[in-house]
Amino acid sequence: MNRREIVVASIVHVLGARPNFVKAAPVIDALAARGAAQAVVHTGQHYDEKMSEIFFRELGLPEPDVNLGVGSGSHAQQTAALLLGLEEEFTSRSPELVIVYGDVNSTIAAALVAAKLHIPVAHVEAGLRSFDMTMPEEVNRRLTDQLSALCLVTSPEAIGHLAAEGIDPARAHLVGNPMIDTLLTNLGHFDTAAVRAAHHLPERYVLATLHRPANVDDPATAAALVTHLHGIADLADLVIPLHPRGRANLLAAGLDTHQGVHVLDPLGYIDFLAAVRGAAAVVTDSGGLQEETTILAVPCLTVRPNTERPITITHGTNRLVTLDDLVPETRKALEAERGENTRKPPLWDGHAGPRIAEVIMEFLGD
Repeated sequence: MNRREIVVASIVHVLGARPNFVKAAPVIDALAARGAAQAVVHTGQHYDEKMSEIFFRELGLPEPDVNLGVGSGSHAQQTAALLLGLEEEFTSRSPELVIVYGDVNSTIAAALVAAKLHIPVAHVEAGLRSFDMTMPEEVNRRLTDQLSALCLVTSPEAIGHLAAEGIDPARAHLVGNPMIDTLLTNLGHFDTAAVRAAHHLPERYVLATLHRPANVDDPATAAALVTHLHGIADLADLVIPLHPRGRANLLAAGLDTHQGVHVLDPLGYIDFLAAVRGAAAVVTDSGGLQEETTILAVPCLTVRPNTERPITITHGTNRLVTLDDLVPETRKALEAERGENTRKPPLWDGHAGPRIAEVIMEFLGD
């Protein structure tokens, strides 16, 4: 565990995985502008340099006050380590509020520890639902919302989900999407040509990111996925920055044996979004990338039976696909004429951070 000297902060942010960092950056900035005393606890759930530290540098996040260094492991092992480390942090820092982000194990662990210590929790990205309880993320987000004093909502349908689960509407606040704040702030830095040159990529390519357990954990499923990815590579070059999860199974299934497949190590935020911006289409099972492609107007095919972000389908470019549909749907996306996306979901305007800060400071009485 790496820790700076303990300082008492009224607000503690708990960050564990790369999507958390992207969501937290505008919130931390907006609270700093209002003079809030803050501390950042990095759980180390994502510990690879390209999955973690580079995000802090690129997004201008303050150096974490502590890195718990929990690393990988089963859900039980990882969550147990998080509970122990976070209890020590919250006890020593005595915050007035803990802010958590998204739906990773760090999120539910922090909410659970804070609730047992009678510390209020604010959940950024509350109310999203896939209604698929086989997904660990769905379990995490549902329980976190039940434990949260403030449910900070990114899209209108999430308000209804919270109400249906008996959560007091006074706890829910539609504030917009801080992930989009970060994207719009950095839009001018997304240099697709530079990324293509650095990684020797072609002018036209499909970008893929795949890491969900349902897609990559079982070797047979991973092998079937690779067959379809090779089918995409027959249509256009396929660029795939490989997430540590699933890397072994996908490579063992021969992912990199097709001459049109470009396997990359994980990219930092700026390079990754630059690659996304320049893609002819995106294939993913990520949640956040469904939102980012909506704003960037890049056709997105999500290899999942459901999404907790249906607003990306109704307002954006996202479509759910099965493995069998993946190649023909990619062909359609490649053949379709691209247009500029002028319709954006409500409050995805680059100002979610200040709205979140206003709700939080009012809650704290400042």
